[in-house]
Amino acid sequence: MITERSSRRSQENSSGYGTDTRGHALRLDDVTKVYGKNGRGVRALDGVSVTIERGSYTAVMGPSGSGKSTFLHCAAGLDKPTTGTSYIGDTKLNDLSETKLTKLRRQRVGFVFQAFNLIPSLSVLQNVELPVRLSGESVDKAWLEEILTRVGLGGRAKHRPAELSGGQQQRVAIARALITRPDVIFGDEPTGALDTVTAKEILSLLRACVNETGQTVVMVTHDPIAAAYADTVLFLADGKLAGRMDSPTADRVAERMTHLGAWA
Repeated sequence: MITERSSRRSQENSSGYGTDTRGHALRLDDVTKVYGKNGRGVRALDGVSVTIERGSYTAVMGPSGSGKSTFLHCAAGLDKPTTGTSYIGDTKLNDLSETKLTKLRRQRVGFVFQAFNLIPSLSVLQNVELPVRLSGESVDKAWLEEILTRVGLGGRAKHRPAELSGGQQQRVAIARALITRPDVIFGDEPTGALDTVTAKEILSLLRACVNETGQTVVMVTHDPIAAAYADTVLFLADGKLAGRMDSPTADRVAERMTHLGAWA
């Protein structure tokens, strides 16, 4: 069971943004996203370019309305940019049909949301293996057992979500995100519904996924303490990339947040 926080990756393996795409898990090239038409559109993202390397842990932060959720949606193939290009690995997402995007998300992207999004009628094991089943593929039983053990649910495989604590349900969600060995796991406020002790356990688990299995994690959060578990923090303000911080601490992140957008 992984509960202790692992040491942060070396600076050489931390994520970055720019034009270097060697070994990248995802990339946005000059991405703009506008909602609405007829001159009344809201520019949620405004020319964002970012490259996130494989095997890195990146937190995305910014004030309310800064574009964090839109960033995640465009990066994960949940939404298409108005202009610019988004990639998962070397796959260009812009030109994929909805059917192909759905297949890509099932096979190459993992999601961990604040609300867990588990199916109440399914067991832990069935929830975890669901993305593989939906893809029409056979489940690697050895990998499934390893994941359940890694997230501390080896003895809970037959339980249903209602029989688990909030922290255990989020562990199920993380295991489900890992089952397809995705290019990247996206977390959208994954600890927002948890108490501080449980949140620390979940953040440590995500950190261990990076350190021990080489997973790539991109997490949207409002919490400087959560962001401090990452290798790098990307800051957004008014839809623009407003900076980055390597080897973040909670205090440094909190101080930087007071100088973003309208808060500056």
